[in-house]
Amino acid sequence: MTTRILTEAAASISELKANPMKIAMSAYGEPIAVLNRNEPAFYCVPAETYELMMDHIEDLELLALATQRKDEVSIKVNLNDL
Repeated sequence: MTTRILTEAAASISELKANPMKIAMSAYGEPIAVLNRNEPAFYCVPAETYELMMDHIEDLELLALATQRKDEVSIKVNLNDL
């Protein structure tokens, strides 16, 4: 069975256990696929990249919510009435 590896860099779990920071720094800020028996077990993503991914996911969720609500009837409100 073949499995796609979605990164340029990969390391085994054994390598990760031996020296996690060396593995994390070896990809120069890019994600690393961590393999277990030559199958991706998980991806090691730098904190900055993870934060950007989470921001992007939040933006996509807000876009989906706005798209869902765009045709709903709105209620006109005067700011002075608030």
